[in-house]
Amino acid sequence: MRSLCFFIFLLMVCPIMGQKISGQELLDRSIAFHDPNKQWHQFDGQFTVIMKTPNSTDRISSIILNNPEQNFTLTVEKDSDTYSYVLKKNECQISLNDNTNISEADRTKFKLNCERGNMMKNYYSYLYGLPMKLKDPGAIVDPTVYKKTFKNKEYLVLRVGYDLEVGEDIWYFYFDPMSYAMEVYQFFHDETKNDGEYILLSGLEIIEGIKMPKTRAWYYNKDNTYLGTDILTIN
Repeated sequence: MRSLCFFIFLLMVCPIMGQKISGQELLDRSIAFHDPNKQWHQFDGQFTVIMKTPNSTDRISSIILNNPEQNFTLTVEKDSDTYSYVLKKNECQISLNDNTNISEADRTKFKLNCERGNMMKNYYSYLYGLPMKLKDPGAIVDPTVYKKTFKNKEYLVLRVGYDLEVGEDIWYFYFDPMSYAMEVYQFFHDETKNDGEYILLSGLEIIEGIKMPKTRAWYYNKDNTYLGTDILTIN
């Protein structure tokens, strides 16, 4: 009887090891962990990201993201300068040190243009909207779930490609096999060249009901060179 109870316990705590699930099922389980109340599409919140890189000063980015209204505000502080983007649907406003009258030299120096502002909106929405963003149109989720050991831990791995109009990179997402928390992701421009980067995730911050990774440490795939770390804080 005791052996039977122990066997049943193992089945309850280790269900994934004894069954096969599809890519979409794994994605759904991870979303249930990170966004249990399905808040991402209604997300209206703010957070700050401190970027630490070797041989450089910190960059502090304050983000306000309103998904229902499609509004985005980014304020970046680095050294003695501050610039911001305010995007409201089709409107774009840029300022540098609280001044909207920006010289062409400064626009070039700080790469201040609306195209870049929209790129930053997509960047932060994607990274901090994962894994929910993998449900967006254009994402091609491989139906096969892979098992892979990475940094001495075994993960369930999801391979994701994109329609050409969305992107050309190939992404791999690594999930804890028990909780389905997303703990690593990796992208390649060309897998045969082992280019691109991998990102190690650790800790969690709960913002508007969503569990977002606290830190993201970035490395090159080809030689494990450390690139920098993003640290998420709540405003």
